[in-house]
Amino acid sequence: MFGYHVPAPNQAMLISGGKQKMKGDSTLPFRIVTGHGAFVMPVARKASYLSLAMREAVVTDDCVTQQGITLSVKAVIAFKVGSDESSIAAAAQRFLDDQDQMDGLTGQIFAGHLRSIVGSMTVESIIRERQTLAENVLDASKVEMGNLGLTVDSLQIQSIDDKGSGYIAALAAPHQATVNQAAKIAQAAADQASAMAQQESDRNQPEYARQTAIKRAEYQAEIDQAEARQAAAGPLAEAQAQQAVLAEQSLVAAKNAELREAELIAEVVKPALADAERITTLARAQAEATRLSAEAAAAEGRIALDQQLIEQLPDMLSAAAEGLRGANLTVLNGAEGLNGAVASLAGQGLALLRAVTEGLPGERVAGAEVPAADPETGPV
Repeated sequence: MFGYHVPAPNQAMLISGGKQKMKGDSTLPFRIVTGHGAFVMPVARKASYLSLAMREAVVTDDCVTQQGITLSVKAVIAFKVGSDESSIAAAAQRFLDDQDQMDGLTGQIFAGHLRSIVGSMTVESIIRERQTLAENVLDASKVEMGNLGLTVDSLQIQSIDDKGSGYIAALAAPHQATVNQAAKIAQAAADQASAMAQQESDRNQPEYARQTAIKRAEYQAEIDQAEARQAAAGPLAEAQAQQAVLAEQSLVAAKNAELREAELIAEVVKPALADAERITTLARAQAEATRLSAEAAAAEGRIALDQQLIEQLPDMLSAAAEGLRGANLTVLNGAEGLNGAVASLAGQGLALLRAVTEGLPGERVAGAEVPAADPETGPV
């Protein structure tokens, strides 16, 4: 059965058991697999793994400078197997069976180039230009490391020591002396400035004390004035507050009085006025009814009396005529005289009716107007 093998992320899988053709018509005894798995036929083929992880080599070597001074230089190299197939193939052919050899061989390569480059430089330039030293060593070892299938990420010069000769300390002595002298000068200047400041402070101390006393007096006066204003403001504020309360109470009392007045008007005065108006109206109506009733009663009595007189008037006239008929009455002018007598009787009857009813000439009797009678000629 086939077996399926998957390399780790930082590994390259090498499948041996038959030659694999590569670019350039070169062949290898294994097939390179990265980034995915592959089927491996048991017995006939074998899967091996090459680490592609970052590795570190430390180099500590004695190097002689251009001046003949021996320096102990320590460097750290970070490197790894290249990720392309050519680098993997080159590294696998050399280190697949013993991959730890990469660290030792890399250290030897860099130690040789480090000694060569340090020998072309002075101690002063090495100390001042460490980065230049590292770049030169990298450039010198690039071809050899590439042939091994290795790539270098960085080279750091960690330390440079003169092995107790005192050369580096002697180089630093003038600078240190200069620095120390500058430091002493600066300290002296600082001390002098401090002394002058102290003297100036001592000279100004009385004036400062006087100014301080004046300021304190001014501040105290301001404090006293503020306290006095606050003390005076207390009773004034209390009186103003009481006055405001009294004013508010007066306003409330006035509002309550107005409200009570409105309530009295609504509850007492308006109902009383309404009752008075009602009573007055009833009294007027009753008085008018009484007057109309009296007038109506008087009119009825008069009408009844007039009706009775009118009804009795023919009988009265008949009686008067009977009296005339039996009387010894001489009529001088004939029929005309007789008519006058009759008319005179009629006029007397009407006059009697007016006298009884106490009416005036032109007054209506029983709903009709009675004409006034002429004393000589009778009724008109």
